[in-house]
Amino acid sequence: MKKIVLSTLLVAACAVLLPLSAGAQNIATVNGKPVPKSRVETLISQVTRGGQQQRSPEMEAQARDEVVLREIFTQEAVKRGIPASADYQARLELTKQGLLINELFEDFVRKNPVTDAEAKAEYDKAKAQASGTEYHARHILVEKEDEAKTLIAQIKAGAKFEELAKKSSKDTGSAEHGGDLDWANPNSYVPEFSAALVKLTKGQMTDTPVKSQFGYHVIQLEDTREAQFPEFDAVKPQIQQRIGQQKLAKYRDELKDKAKTDYKFSR
Repeated sequence: MKKIVLSTLLVAACAVLLPLSAGAQNIATVNGKPVPKSRVETLISQVTRGGQQQRSPEMEAQARDEVVLREIFTQEAVKRGIPASADYQARLELTKQGLLINELFEDFVRKNPVTDAEAKAEYDKAKAQASGTEYHARHILVEKEDEAKTLIAQIKAGAKFEELAKKSSKDTGSAEHGGDLDWANPNSYVPEFSAALVKLTKGQMTDTPVKSQFGYHVIQLEDTREAQFPEFDAVKPQIQQRIGQQKLAKYRDELKDKAKTDYKFSR
């Protein structure tokens, strides 16, 4: 008799606990339909993916609100027959494709990480190309040769280069800094400018205007130095990001090239 009573109590207890256990998997019900907790976790994982945002109690509360609101609005949309419309079905297909494509490329990135060796090789290549001498120059850019000649004469007579640059140069970016172009490799300038610059010595100015596609330049060399280059660790994340983008672009192109299609892409 005791065994029968005990079995009956266990069955009753399980009957009570099962709904409680199922309820623990849901955060709410909307019009009798449960809203599963897993939706909250999925939404949070999407928001925190990539490390841009960190999980927090505030985020969890917002995610719970969002999934319940979505259930409310979704039920109303279904009630109105929107899922059966052709426009909805067409847009749904595009959305599904977008999700699949994002997952495809994210899977490729996970399985093809940029190695330290790849990043270091790219760094060494860039460093070799940047080696040599850097020039710290100023310039004044004007439209007409006579204007440039007048400026040269004024500077030789004692006028300050920086003041004339602020007043007369049409290169507004450098003009506000007295014509200062900061440190740069001469190859970063147009050929005519570069050729004139490398002939100058420290403190010297061009005796005649230098013509380029932009107008006429008056150039002054402030100083020179051996090319400076950042340490590997300081630029490693940017290098890895660039290589990763290149790998992904190559993968996209390979998929495109292997596909059998009669479509002719515009680019």
